[in-house]
Amino acid sequence: MERLKNHREFVAVLKRRRRVSDADIVLHYVVRTPSTPTGAAPARRLGLAVSKSVGNAVVRNTVKRRFRVLAHRYEHELPADCDIVLRAKPGAAHASFQSLEAQIQALFRAVMRKSEQS
Repeated sequence: MERLKNHREFVAVLKRRRRVSDADIVLHYVVRTPSTPTGAAPARRLGLAVSKSVGNAVVRNTVKRRFRVLAHRYEHELPADCDIVLRAKPGAAHASFQSLEAQIQALFRAVMRKSEQS
């Protein structure tokens, strides 16, 4: 899974206002099409947003590492040309790995289900 690398790419995903959420995570997404300006290469791309409200730098980096591992583990459950931004809620700092895993898996499945409907 590639990464969203600059502010413009993050804004393109957040501007679409398509999201699904759970207790500790909000997932913003856009399924790219050939006419979508952000999509040149057919790949899934990931961006992470973990604000200071989650905790200090050590806690934020721990949450980001967990998100990266889980996103790579379940990326096959996302559409092929999909950009996602995982945004941590403050509770993500205290959530167990298993809880985050269940949430991300459910969110990825919800994105796949919604993208198939539209």
